[in-house]
Amino acid sequence: MLRARTIKTEAIVLRQQEFGEADRLLTLVTPMLGKLRVLAKGVRRATSRKAGHVELFVRSEMLLSKGRDMHLVTQADTIAAHRPVRENLERSSYATYFAELLDRFTPEEEAGPALYQLFSSALGWLSESAQPELTARFFETQLLGLAGYQPELRRCVVRGCAITARAQYFDPLAGGVACPPCGSGRAGALAISLGALKVLRLMESCPHSRLMELRVSPGVARELELLLLRYITVALERSLKSVDFLNHVRRTASA
Repeated sequence: MLRARTIKTEAIVLRQQEFGEADRLLTLVTPMLGKLRVLAKGVRRATSRKAGHVELFVRSEMLLSKGRDMHLVTQADTIAAHRPVRENLERSSYATYFAELLDRFTPEEEAGPALYQLFSSALGWLSESAQPELTARFFETQLLGLAGYQPELRRCVVRGCAITARAQYFDPLAGGVACPPCGSGRAGALAISLGALKVLRLMESCPHSRLMELRVSPGVARELELLLLRYITVALERSLKSVDFLNHVRRTASA
């Protein structure tokens, strides 16, 4: 729990909601305070000095003071504005999806510096990436690992045998890859090609910069997207609201 009367912290705005005539409720992610809701008073006024520093996806250094019901943002200074993300609909749709993922996997007020750094880095990647879809798969994979849901990709989740270099099955409920004899008749198991399995394994261990050197075929890219979304849905036991909007934006952009 938060105890200090005034706290200085880095923070990124995950969500925002208008409150009253001029205020905003913000959901922040921070390195050491975890995820928390704060009130930014007066930021919707044209004269507010904090307004540009507490926008969605902006990374700022904030001074928070303890209010009656929640912390108040008393000061904010931008560290990274991520303008290419906020000013492009497709990139901001991916960022919204990332934010919802992080929000769902992050408990309230629980320190998570690695998760904070991942989200901060992901906003930077989205600002520059020529392959936002592949960046999304990398973010999903890294987030799952940090949140304790890293899928098993090297041994069969049913009988523990080593996974060989061939097409396999992926069982979201069991948490990983099943060999063909085990997966072929398994309810809910999805076929996974050797190419998709290799990319998944690479994403667990390589840096984002190396992944961006890959050219993944549209078929493998679609396979990875569907597989990881199914796994995430099972892990969270719910669907994500941002997925439909992201898909709509992508369809519109490619039309």
